[in-house]
Amino acid sequence: MLSGRRIAVVVPAFNEAEKIARTIRSIPGFVDHVLVVDDGSADATSRIARRSQRRGLEVLSHAHNRGVGAAIATGYLRARGLCADVTAVMAGDSQMDPADLVALIKAVLSGGADYAKGNRFAWPGVCHVMPWSRLLGNCILSFLTRWASGYSGLFDSQCGYTAANRRALDAILAGPIFPRYGYPNDLLFRLAAAGARVVDVPVRPVYGPDWRSGIRISRVVGPLTLLLVRAMLARMGRGVVRLLGRIWPTLVELPPT
Repeated sequence: MLSGRRIAVVVPAFNEAEKIARTIRSIPGFVDHVLVVDDGSADATSRIARRSQRRGLEVLSHAHNRGVGAAIATGYLRARGLCADVTAVMAGDSQMDPADLVALIKAVLSGGADYAKGNRFAWPGVCHVMPWSRLLGNCILSFLTRWASGYSGLFDSQCGYTAANRRALDAILAGPIFPRYGYPNDLLFRLAAAGARVVDVPVRPVYGPDWRSGIRISRVVGPLTLLLVRAMLARMGRGVVRLLGRIWPTLVELPPT
């Protein structure tokens, strides 16, 4: 527990047999539930994870690969069933610094946010750590996501290092989560529609010498474009409803904010 609150960490993993044990060991002891979700790995990810002598460890498995978004959804559902007060996400590839976990969780526990999102761009020297292709792509997507969601303080939309309270989980799990790359954007659009408070928290970018991107641009451009367009239209629609509500308050019932 942290500050008397129950904490869960979801660890999505796909073919991470070489790194999953190190990731589990790195998670701070105050975490009550470590929920590893093996997303249909072809290697020994699940077997190695189950060997870890970690209090509160559960290994959940998908029969086949469904995507990182689907793996996180599985973990979120389990965390909600365990009545976790705050649920964080740490990737199974050791690409997230466990030293940043407390700051993410405390941003939510303070009551100032429902969802805290890591911001790697706030870290000094990020340009020397993050690969340029990833840096450029993240900057473009963050700008578009900020515009589509209305979260003006959002600067790293694609960072998967997050912490969410129960209200945020309810908003996220209200429908099927986008299963693959693009899930961070989908989650933010859901949170915006629910009026959830989102804050950025500086985190250290971690890219080891063996890092390689598993993203195929040709496969993600189409789905991401549809997500962004849909979110922009939804935001415009909410704006029209609010405008009409101010003009004819007796005719239009405003959605909660």
